[in-house]
Amino acid sequence: MTFVSLGVAEPILRALQAENYTHPTPIQAKAIPALLAGRDLLGIAQTGTGKTAAFALPLLQRLSTGHVPPGPKQARALILAPTRELAVQIEQSLRTYGRFLNLRLAVVLGGVSQNNQVRAMARGVDILVATPGRLLDLVQQKHVRLDAVSTFIVDEADRMLDMGFIRDVRKLVAMLPRERQSMLFSATMPDDIVKLTHDMLRSPERIVVTPQSKTADRITQKLYFVPMPQKRQLLSELLKDVSMNRVIVFTRTKHGANRVAEHLSRTGVVAEAIHGNKSQNARQRALEMFRAGKARVLVATDIAARGIDIDDITHVVNFELPNEPESYVHRIGRTARAGGEGIAISFCDASERGFLRDIERLIRTKIEVVAHELPE
Repeated sequence: MTFVSLGVAEPILRALQAENYTHPTPIQAKAIPALLAGRDLLGIAQTGTGKTAAFALPLLQRLSTGHVPPGPKQARALILAPTRELAVQIEQSLRTYGRFLNLRLAVVLGGVSQNNQVRAMARGVDILVATPGRLLDLVQQKHVRLDAVSTFIVDEADRMLDMGFIRDVRKLVAMLPRERQSMLFSATMPDDIVKLTHDMLRSPERIVVTPQSKTADRITQKLYFVPMPQKRQLLSELLKDVSMNRVIVFTRTKHGANRVAEHLSRTGVVAEAIHGNKSQNARQRALEMFRAGKARVLVATDIAARGIDIDDITHVVNFELPNEPESYVHRIGRTARAGGEGIAISFCDASERGFLRDIERLIRTKIEVVAHELPE
């Protein structure tokens, strides 16, 4: 199957060829024809399955065909994302795929001044990518109008729920025109998300790609049993291995992320921390340093990590095991992207054995235990 056979238009095909995208992923192969036909869509898929292009390509195509310019402060399509990083990443993908189309895009998110966002919306845009809180603010201040939205997309809906945004999403849904095409993507389907899909979608096409319990087959998983006070020492020991050259380390808390990053920096490893307490500019700077290879280690919390799409991550280290087993699947899926291979290493303290049991039950496999050389 090719993008040509899916009915993707020539200017978008040219942009895909420039990125060396030739064959659609399973979710793209199923979603693109349904969306081009105007269907609503429910996509159950985790990150790394190619879902951004699955909704971006049909969206760009439909907006550019018989282009109707937006009015002042209007958006013709609205995409909601739970984190600032994911919003920025979606907007960058849209710019890449739509580089030969004459569409206006804007991104609206918290953590930075609203002035540029207000200016960007003044003339109106074809596609608005937004986090829910800041968008509601700008709508209430009358800087953004939602009365012309013909396509509405909610990405990572389960993460919206985890972060407490689902009420904001519902408020925004209530402001949209009833006649529209809608899509919702989620890695898991808790009850609140099931209810949201009933309220938001009309007889949707349902696409399920790789069940949540299936971790990427190309990831080697290892486990160290280590007491919490020795975890930083073990991490430093492991990082003596030069093959660990682009590493994401996950912690459960923001303070934990800062402490690990500071410890690594003191021992001569260039590390950046990324979490919700940092300003958007600081988060983008940390990501760019990591992407450019200037920082060897990125220390992240789960919420910040949802929007990290960086190729060639060699290792993921779970410094602390997540208390939600699904988060483990998302974390380790940061490596082995785009057909590559990767290694996931987890540290488990006695207090985390319950989390480990839940993870192994979800992924239906025992993680290989490796002994370490640290003294008792």
